Amino acid sequence: MFRLLLTYVLPLVLPTLIYVAWVSYARRRHDENSDDDLPGLKKGPLFWSLLAGLALTAAGLVTIALTSGVPPDAGTYVAPRLEDGKIVPPHFEKN
Repeated sequence: MFRLLLTYVLPLVLPTLIYVAWVSYARRRHDENSDDDLPGLKKGPLFWSLLAGLALTAAGLVTIALTSGVPPDAGTYVAPRLEDGKIVPPHFEKN
């Protein structure tokens, strides 16, 4: 579950959370006597933060795919099987 959170949810949501936190901080720091507009959530930056989240998620998944796993010459894969009423888990046998 934690791996799913780190690889899918966090990169997708992180830019949007940063943007929402910045808007919240800017609204608290806004001077009521100034002529500036009160900062708020706008469609443009919110869209770009969601797009950045998708890009981060894709980059994370590509990185995991390229840096993890078993090398092709690790051995022969032996599938799980049933022996004497017990399940023998899958494993690799060295060549």
